[in-house]
Amino acid sequence: MLNDYPVYATIATGDLARARSFYEQTLGFTVEMEDPTGGVFYRSGATRFLLYESQFAGTAQQTVATWVVDDADAMIDELVGKGVTFEQYDLPGLKTDERGMAELGPFRGAWFKDPDGNILNVGTGPAA
Repeated sequence: MLNDYPVYATIATGDLARARSFYEQTLGFTVEMEDPTGGVFYRSGATRFLLYESQFAGTAQQTVATWVVDDADAMIDELVGKGVTFEQYDLPGLKTDERGMAELGPFRGAWFKDPDGNILNVGTGPAA
């Protein structure tokens, strides 16, 4: 049924101008399309995500978007160079190292927050 269709993340922000600056300047995304109701679509690989204003921005306490990258260590270095700070976790089943990287079986990942506090992830994993 739905498995035949693409899916994309929707990320809430309380301040669209501030969030756009972060996603465009810091993370390097280019606007694909502006939604007339106030959101912005960004292309990311073969998918896209929507950034939109909401009074509930930043209230999710879990990862809202993950980017699967070829080299997580290099991506962390690049993002740190842009001012991104990675989260530190010491939870049952999730312990990060000093850089914010966690080893989860065949997966490796690191988490950071956008200006609204939305939790974002970059990581690597087994080939599809």
